[in-house]
Amino acid sequence: MLYYLFDWLHQYNFPGAGMFQYISFRAASAIVLSLFISLIIGKSVIKKLKKAQIGETVRDLGLEGQLQKKGTPTMGGIIIIASIIIPVLLVTKLDNIYIILMIFTTLWLGCLGFADDYIKVFKKNKEGLSGKKKLIGQIVLGLIVGIVMCFHPDVIIKEKNTTINQQVETTEVISADEANQTSNVFSRIPAQHNSTKTTIPFVKNNEFDYAWLTNWTGDKSGLLSSLVYILVIIFIIAAVSNGANLTDGLDGLAIGTAAMISIGIAVLAYVSGNSIFADYLNIMYIPNIGELVVFIAALLGACLGFYWWNCYPAQVFMGDTGSLSLGGIIAVLCIIIRKELLIPVLCGIYLIESVSVIIQTGYFKYTKKKYGEGKRVFLMAPIHHHYQKKGLHETKIVQRFIIIGILLAVISVVTLKVR
Repeated sequence: MLYYLFDWLHQYNFPGAGMFQYISFRAASAIVLSLFISLIIGKSVIKKLKKAQIGETVRDLGLEGQLQKKGTPTMGGIIIIASIIIPVLLVTKLDNIYIILMIFTTLWLGCLGFADDYIKVFKKNKEGLSGKKKLIGQIVLGLIVGIVMCFHPDVIIKEKNTTINQQVETTEVISADEANQTSNVFSRIPAQHNSTKTTIPFVKNNEFDYAWLTNWTGDKSGLLSSLVYILVIIFIIAAVSNGANLTDGLDGLAIGTAAMISIGIAVLAYVSGNSIFADYLNIMYIPNIGELVVFIAALLGACLGFYWWNCYPAQVFMGDTGSLSLGGIIAVLCIIIRKELLIPVLCGIYLIESVSVIIQTGYFKYTKKKYGEGKRVFLMAPIHHHYQKKGLHETKIVQRFIIIGILLAVISVVTLKVR
């Protein structure tokens, strides 16, 4: 909203109005606004949650300091969502399809997580929303995101071209004479179009088209490749969203790792949306994606602001309202910037947490069926509880996981050059 106001004022040479034309300025504004909102409304929300007796119910699992968390307000994900949505509405271009998609993703998963928390807190049902219903919600989101990515006219990529003339930008303002002189150059620049292509990390010719998986079908390849792409998107959203949910088990762990991931995605989005950097790094250029940097800046500010209240000892928990939203937001961001195959590295913490649960559950069922008694690989799963059982204090575990998250974010950015 402020973007359009200052864009209008800029036409009348209003001092400073032109600053809103720059993504860097609006991204900085989004971080400050988001952080400010988190700190201001956070205190008020925590008081209201306490007054409404919306506290965490805790099962005694023999973990140090666990019982002291009983009664800590939950559903704090409301703070995160508000701190993202308000700055985004204020400083982004709201007609950008990627911003629209991210706002929808945030609100959709926020509502899904809120429903789960509501059932746990107010209905006194510890199971919350059933896993099946959560999955249906994630599938619906995946379908919508997939259809938009495949068929929306504004979701386009620009093919890389080895011709030196590709450095000329079709968006540059030129005179009529220059246009006549360069028309032959522009004709050789590849068209922008919808695509099911993505990026493979650590590979030199690093573009992969999902259409390759369906080439054997002949004329039906186009439609089937879109279907495959949509199914992949559904899987990624469900996996990352649930991975973030599993990670939310210690004070500051889920929000701290999400902040590190956000920084990595911001860098990847910026270079992918800048034609000069994309050309220099020889990566896929995605027009109009630079606006996502402003959204990611708001996400980062929300994470840092919530960390203020959620660091040990936590004054509020995000609940599924926050964890499902964070995971889904990160997944959709990676899909939009065509870096979803980088998720195992960038979101390595989520992957480790999820895999530890899969291994623990699978091995327990296998040994129980074979030997009549279930055995465990870890002392407890997810893996952060394993380290708690080994005697490490949760603050040490959280800080070490965040350090690992920083390292993984750096590695993810380095993949732009390491091939």
